[in-house]
This record gives sequence, structure tokens and C-alpha cells, in this order.
Amino acid sequence: MLYLDRPAWPSRGRLWSHLISDVSLAELHAFAEALGAPRRGFDRDHYDIPAERFAMAVWLGARVVPSRELVRLLRDAGLRRPKHLTRPAR
Repeated sequence: MLYLDRPAWPSRGRLWSHLISDVSLAELHAFAEALGAPRRGFDRDHYDIPAERFAMAVWLGARVVPSRELVRLLRDAGLRRPKHLTRPAR
């Protein structure tokens, strides 16, 4: 299943949502491609989705949940990739 939070995260003059899958990264990438989200929007375990694409993501089947729920869903699925675990060693 695909999930996203409401567009509430400001950056570069826009509001953004986070899009995740609780099944696999392959499912997430396929959905993002269908949504027209560029691969550069992928950040470790989620896609950053601009507010303009929010309604389309919901129309395509993503379920809207609170931000904290996204983190719980990722953890439960074993797909959470925190920054401190993905930084390259120095």
C-alpha cells in the first residue's frame, strides 16, 4: 500500500508531502513513476512530492495519513532508512 502525508513541509517556496510504501521500494518507485515524480525526489525511504501532485497521488490510490504514521509504517515494514544509518563512513 502507498501512503502520504498532507503537504505541510516547506522548501524552495513550495509545500511538500512524503510518499512511502509499506510493501517495497520497488512498489514505491513504480508508483512515483506513474505519478510523474522524478527519481531525484527519492530520499532514502520516501519520495518528496510537491503539493501540486498531492491530489493525483490520492486519485492513484495513495492513502493520506499523519506524518508520524508514515514513520511507524516504514519501521513496521522494515523499510525505514534513517540518515544516521545511511551516511557514508569518513
